[in-house]
Amino acid sequence: MAKDLLRYDKMIESAMRGVVRQAISEAAKHGLPGAHHFYISFRTDHPGTTVPDYLKSRYPQEMTIVLQYQFWGLDVEEESFSVTLSFNNVHERLTVPFQAVTVFADPAAKFTLPFQAAPAPAGQTPAALAETPKTDTQAQPPTEEPAAEGAKVVTLDAFRKK
Repeated sequence: MAKDLLRYDKMIESAMRGVVRQAISEAAKHGLPGAHHFYISFRTDHPGTTVPDYLKSRYPQEMTIVLQYQFWGLDVEEESFSVTLSFNNVHERLTVPFQAVTVFADPAAKFTLPFQAAPAPAGQTPAALAETPKTDTQAQPPTEEPAAEGAKVVTLDAFRKK
């Protein structure tokens, strides 16, 4: 088999991360329209991720946040986004590189983008990375949908109208 010099897989992943960046940018500029809300799972151990120490110790590998009712100061840069969320009534600022995102979902649109897991930081074994990710949500999580699951691959055909 010939070596793939064009790396279409990397191009597709970059384009999908661009969708995440654009969706979060729209929410930062105009708020979330209608019933739209985002579940964002990300690697807490990815370089550039900024999470308070007590959350990092609780979620050493992966965490899920919900952008719906209670979030403040959503800022989007080329390579990352930052947002303030409430954890047990304490406002905390998080910064998440887009490369750290493992799942992005908007349940109102029945839209999910899973991403390849980022390489493990030095010293972590694949077995440690295979653990089921823990999730955390805001003080008022939505009641109609369960939290997004990490590492679940969903085909887009499941969401297409027939």
